[in-house]
Amino acid sequence: MDTDVVLTVERAALRFGQRMLWKDLDLQVRRGELIAVLGANGSGKSSLLKVVLGQLRVSSGTVTVLGSTVRRGDRRIGYVPQQRLAPDGLPLRGRDLVALGIDGHRWGISHPSRRRRQQVNHLLASVGAETYASASLSSLSGGEQQRLRIAQALAADPQLLLCDEPLLSLDLPHQRLICDLVDQARHRLNLGVLFVTHDINPILDKVDRVLYIANNRFRIGTPDEVMTSEVLTDLFDAPVEVIRHKGRILVAGIPDQDPYHHPADALDGEKVLR
Repeated sequence: MDTDVVLTVERAALRFGQRMLWKDLDLQVRRGELIAVLGANGSGKSSLLKVVLGQLRVSSGTVTVLGSTVRRGDRRIGYVPQQRLAPDGLPLRGRDLVALGIDGHRWGISHPSRRRRQQVNHLLASVGAETYASASLSSLSGGEQQRLRIAQALAADPQLLLCDEPLLSLDLPHQRLICDLVDQARHRLNLGVLFVTHDINPILDKVDRVLYIANNRFRIGTPDEVMTSEVLTDLFDAPVEVIRHKGRILVAGIPDQDPYHHPADALDGEKVLR
């Protein structure tokens, strides 16, 4: 087995009833590699992460993490969810959220210890969140909460990091900050990263490869190989124009996909990449 490969997907398909999200998917993620996962609304981007997390089963094919069949609760996988503000009055501090990444999988009440506090402090420092570690989670901005979720995802010292639309609803400065934190973590810890996003631009300068899913099919390669008018027109079987301007990629003409996509893929992308 190639020990540099942290995730292997072979001839995989995912179907919900009569609807096929993707099929014949082949993918390898290597240590230190960042792959952006793109696609139109309902194409199956977030569902792919749920498969890797063991929350969904592929309809055919195989998915393995470090040579083992995927399973729920695999501590070798870190997960950063979509940005959603914590509800008002939630009795949880920033450091408490991070601590859940250390022992939140265990039954019973966790007892404070010096070692646990040191771990939490180290994780908070790694994302620059020390100044609001003791603040109520609901009092923090979306960007501050996402910093904490990255720290939480890294708490178990994972080897694969899954990011599911982590930039959603963040302003541009916070998008860049979150991208920088993920990039720093993957270099520091030699992580493989799958980064689901509807907009490649904030992460473009950090991406090694792009996985683009559309119409049950996919293309994978460098951004220059995949993000072209020819490739996307072929994937969507409709005219799509890709424009590059001042280091940004603008995509126009992506057609609507099935609006009645499966709930597991809710909020999975948008029509146009900005």
